[in-house]
Amino acid sequence: MKSHPVSGDRTVWSVGDLAARFGLETHVLRHWESMGLLDPARDGAGRRRYGSDDAFRVATIMRSKAAGMSLEQIRVLLDGGAYDRHVILEAHIADLEARMAEMAHSREMTRHALECRAHDIAACPNFRAHVQDIVDGTAGQGPTVAERLRGGGASAGLGSDPRALGDVVGRLPEHPAVRRDGQ
Repeated sequence: MKSHPVSGDRTVWSVGDLAARFGLETHVLRHWESMGLLDPARDGAGRRRYGSDDAFRVATIMRSKAAGMSLEQIRVLLDGGAYDRHVILEAHIADLEARMAEMAHSREMTRHALECRAHDIAACPNFRAHVQDIVDGTAGQGPTVAERLRGGGASAGLGSDPRALGDVVGRLPEHPAVRRDGQ
């Protein structure tokens, strides 16, 4: 991969070089630019030139997407001046914690299935305990993430209902950096 040293220790990449560095297609970087996530410098011929700060932004975008953040959430993450930044980030943390709790529950359920002697795992009474809340319709009950973020509810901890993240984001005031129409 080509990189072009500029004065000092700065490295500059073309759109193709930076995309290849991260295993992306060039149209992805152009899309992120159109979404306001990247703002590369241009050379005299108008070609995009990415520096190390841009590379760190790309890495941040990739890590944030891997963690389940939308491009709109990432835009707010990267905008230190966004007035509702902390609300969106707290909602994302709540979503991560809820997903981690679900994954831990799934891990325990899978461990039980591996060790269980029952031929039909769904008939095992001990295994059934892992899904009883779903059968009873009580899964995810309790204060919503929005209530917990506001300090309400029975617990100061963050929620276990991943649907509550949409509730929080859906009630946020309009912000020019956050579009809710998926664009």
